[in-house]
Amino acid sequence: MNDAAPETAPHPQRWKMLRITSTMSFLASLDTSIVNIALPGLSTTMNEPASSVTWIVTSYLIAICALMLFFGRLGDIKGNTKVYKSGVIIFTAGSLLCGISINLPTLVIARIVQAVGAASVMANNQGIIIQNFHANERGRAIGFNATCVALGTMLGPPLGGFIISTLSWHFIFLVNVPIGVVIYILCRRMLPKGVAVNESLDIKGALLFGLGAVLIFCAIGGGENVNFVNPFVISAILVGLVLMVVFILVERGQKHPMLDLSIFKNSLFTISVASALMVYASISSINIIQPFYLQKARGLTSFASGLILMTYPLVLAIASPFAGYLSDKIGQKIPTLVGLCISTTGYICAAFMTVNSSLVFSGLVYGLLGIGNALFQSPNTSLIMSSAPRNKVGVAGSINSLARNVGFIFGVLLSTSILFNAMSARYGRHVNDYIQGRPDLFVYGMRITYLVIAGVCFAGALLTAFRQFSLGKRTSF
Repeated sequence: MNDAAPETAPHPQRWKMLRITSTMSFLASLDTSIVNIALPGLSTTMNEPASSVTWIVTSYLIAICALMLFFGRLGDIKGNTKVYKSGVIIFTAGSLLCGISINLPTLVIARIVQAVGAASVMANNQGIIIQNFHANERGRAIGFNATCVALGTMLGPPLGGFIISTLSWHFIFLVNVPIGVVIYILCRRMLPKGVAVNESLDIKGALLFGLGAVLIFCAIGGGENVNFVNPFVISAILVGLVLMVVFILVERGQKHPMLDLSIFKNSLFTISVASALMVYASISSINIIQPFYLQKARGLTSFASGLILMTYPLVLAIASPFAGYLSDKIGQKIPTLVGLCISTTGYICAAFMTVNSSLVFSGLVYGLLGIGNALFQSPNTSLIMSSAPRNKVGVAGSINSLARNVGFIFGVLLSTSILFNAMSARYGRHVNDYIQGRPDLFVYGMRITYLVIAGVCFAGALLTAFRQFSLGKRTSF
């Protein structure tokens, strides 16, 4: 069923509004990766192993995933703008708390507060775009927002490296505070009041999904430090999976569900979302591993590491407009497939980096990955949104954002788990940190990790090829 939502007149200041909301999307996405470059230093400063400080990243992503659907549904009921503005306030306050944190536990708690605001923003920004743009402008608007999200994720490591080298890790978060205040003021002045509806909020579904997601992801992350055959880890995963099954059963019987499952009946939509999840899982492996490779194994400063990693977002920014133009001319399916094939090649090349590899080679690898992801991300986002019925574009946007963040979580957990397990097998005993004086151990673990990640990315390419050649004849976009 493809019921069209009634068209409303486009907002006269919609392009200014888009710049405001996209700036906030950029910030929220930036904070999924900007702290990665600081992890090696934080591990030393806080006297914590690398496997522990990665919770600074994963706690943020887990909280976003657990709350994304809830805030998306809350925005549909109370008004997207109202929930969005509240998210800006919470994100800004969380950034301040992160900036004044003194140890790992307080920083992780502050990151969760920050994530609550980020989830509220990410879940409602596309809804605001849909409500205030005419149908023939939405593709460009969504594409611009998607590019800002992608750039935020990619610019995190190099920007973080610059801030750390000139100031300290605290300013990675404190820099958000004045920007957040300005954005909130502009939101109050320019964003129209959202439309509230008289529908109930599915609290039961929100609790089931949120608790299930937290149990599964925390158990997977904790298994790295404990043992994946630990009874508590296994129990948490099983309980989380049971809660997810119950969530699906509950949603099917709800009059106003938090997640309308009927949208997944569209094979084109479902495959596109699955491909996105795999791609973002692959991307996060680069963000989490390369700072350790460049700073620990290669001995570079955080600033030099940031400059090298800058190749990735720079190429992405240059290639994204071309990818958008190309998808307008020939459709979204072919660019996404070509992009995934290029990215797979990039991860295979990354697997053969050593402590003696030329930094030019590293830069070329990052550039190759930037081209591949540029060809995939914006066209795939446009494909997801255009394959959904117009009256379900809000939930489609939330699902796409959820897939991105779930992919980031799985990427961090998968890559670090493979890395440390491979290092442990090579070293002969359990390893959960970089071993000083043994860069060969890290490079070995990194090689195994990137080969697995290349396989994940290639699986996404196979899914995309299936979408292209099997669904192409019977699904339009």
